[in-house]
Amino acid sequence: MELATTLTSQTVQNAVREVGINPNYWYPVAWASQLQAGQVMPVVVWQQVIALYRDTNGNLHALEDACPHKGVALHKGQVQGDRLLCAYHGWEFNGEGQCVGIPYLPKEQKLPCARVRSYPVREKYSIIWVFPGDTHLAEEIPFPDVPEFDDPNWLMVPIPARFQAHFSICNENTMDVFHGFLHKNLQGWFNPVLINLQQTDAEVCAEYQVSYQGWMTKFLGLSEQGDQVTTRTVSIRYRYPHYNSSLEGVSSLYLMRLPVAPTFTQSFSLMFLKVRLPQWLLKALDPWLSKFIWRFLLKQFLDQDVEMIESEQQTYLGNRQRRYVEINPAIIALQRVIIRQYEKFVQQSSQPPNHQHTDSQASEEPSVSDSQSIGCVASDSIRVNRANPIELINLDEGNCKGDPKG
Repeated sequence: MELATTLTSQTVQNAVREVGINPNYWYPVAWASQLQAGQVMPVVVWQQVIALYRDTNGNLHALEDACPHKGVALHKGQVQGDRLLCAYHGWEFNGEGQCVGIPYLPKEQKLPCARVRSYPVREKYSIIWVFPGDTHLAEEIPFPDVPEFDDPNWLMVPIPARFQAHFSICNENTMDVFHGFLHKNLQGWFNPVLINLQQTDAEVCAEYQVSYQGWMTKFLGLSEQGDQVTTRTVSIRYRYPHYNSSLEGVSSLYLMRLPVAPTFTQSFSLMFLKVRLPQWLLKALDPWLSKFIWRFLLKQFLDQDVEMIESEQQTYLGNRQRRYVEINPAIIALQRVIIRQYEKFVQQSSQPPNHQHTDSQASEEPSVSDSQSIGCVASDSIRVNRANPIELINLDEGNCKGDPKG
């Protein structure tokens, strides 16, 4: 749907500052280099704490970070082969979250039906991703498309960021090209004009004409003379929950958003630049050149953004009833998408657990779409509490599906 680009006064929906996420998407949780074989680390996706580990063969696994025995955080444990061992009593869990060993349990005795939720996890674009929603949907939901990643003609600059703010405020900053005023001392862009705006239930696409002048113009290859004013088109696409922006084939930014908590957000971004150097020289200078550009150029822009974003969050927390006025229709469109995506998830979650699957599938697999957790598949005499994220059935009588000793 194409929207008007006229700058018109509208009241901001404060509900967007309280809204949750739609978990049925892939979310970035760590840079791949942060987790080596045999290591485990905690990550958080919208208040869901996850023990992320790479087994000794290099394969990734993601489990709910709570042992079903005592509730101890599993990330405090250790990796042994393809298993994660709880630090407290040494209970062993495989990548599916099933307890497959207890060191002090007699070998002739059955293992308990103890299990934690497992999450789909992938490594792509040098980033580790987790799917925190309905596991049945994981294969259907695509990752962001980053064609420049494997193109040697582009210089890739990884950009990490942390914000003490709700993800909606962070997202608005990315869509809001009108804040170039903030970066005037860095010779950023100026005179922005919104020229095109489109929205669907999951996307907002905006195009702005912006002007550049100064050394940045020459560095990016926008002009041969840095003192000349050059006007170009910036295209921004928000495809829930991530971003892609491009500047006429000169640069591209892929911003992968991780909502951690109501007032904490991370991002894992990849910026691609066309640097006017021979390919052999570019290859030799990377990653030194990438680190230099990040530390001495891009980080200055980010630091200014972080200060504004966190100030906005603090003012909101001080008075949630305060009303704000917005004139950029791209921001209003973005807020609609964020709210609709959360409402969509809530609506789907309120339906019967197995509404997306056939009866035969429903009888074979426990659904997690309505509870964010996995209980045990136990005997009929034991009622499973799906509201409880960890479930321990009788030590001797549990009959967990897939129990290697059952």
